[in-house]
Amino acid sequence: MSAILSRRGALAAIGGALAGAVIGVPGAWASPLDKVKAKGILTVAVYKDYEPWSWMAEGRLVGIDVDIADLLAQSIGVRADVRQFLAGDDLADDLRNMVWKGTVVGAPPCDLMMHVPVDRQLQIDNDRAVIAGPYYRENFGMACNRETTDCEVPPPQLKGKRLVVETASIPDMYLSGAFGGSLRGDVRHVYTGADAVAAVASGDADATVATRAQIEHGMTPGGRVIERKGMVPLIFNPGWNVGFAVRDDSRDLADELEKQMAAIIGDGRMKAIFARYGVVHRDPILS
Repeated sequence: MSAILSRRGALAAIGGALAGAVIGVPGAWASPLDKVKAKGILTVAVYKDYEPWSWMAEGRLVGIDVDIADLLAQSIGVRADVRQFLAGDDLADDLRNMVWKGTVVGAPPCDLMMHVPVDRQLQIDNDRAVIAGPYYRENFGMACNRETTDCEVPPPQLKGKRLVVETASIPDMYLSGAFGGSLRGDVRHVYTGADAVAAVASGDADATVATRAQIEHGMTPGGRVIERKGMVPLIFNPGWNVGFAVRDDSRDLADELEKQMAAIIGDGRMKAIFARYGVVHRDPILS
């Protein structure tokens, strides 16, 4: 998921609310937060097959985002109904399908979508969603097989190594295209970044580039996976904040969930959730 995407919030619900008041529709002034509390359920969209954030394990939906969603729902006195979805071609598709419009097959949008880059341009370009509640600072890193590979060498020296990477991702563009494309012939593609790290852990690959969360989640004490300590050359992305999205007429819900998110971070519960999945929680950088 790239952070170089954007979105914004708007006032589309005002006209409908005023019209409802004029014709006397019961509950026309009920806020989205009140509606969520009234139904007793917070519907939450999470990405499918996105370990360690949200994936199926032993027939159960698990992950960092799933646990955070449960805590957020509890914090406002309701239960979470967490639903997984396949990522679209870009984040605008995901926001349209899961936040403000619904899918082309008729599935309604959710109250909340997890794991959205908190990015000014993304907000500007998507005026039917409100992005808020940053809860983590993500970045890219390199992971290597300690038995076969020195992870601190300049990446061109990985020529001839068994490289693996998530297909059609920023790490894929990096390993396949940087350094004059010299590593392209050594790159094998897998479905997710977590799969790439797992290949290094099993000994089926020598190195990968993935997100820090995917790498840390795939590391075990005494295992094969080690993380490069130095910066990954030519990856100029300074990292990005991860937050959530709601529909543009649900700003009161966003405000309340953002307040609860800050409390979860502040009292140590967020750190505990991340630790459960082997990931170090990094506070978002707030401007």
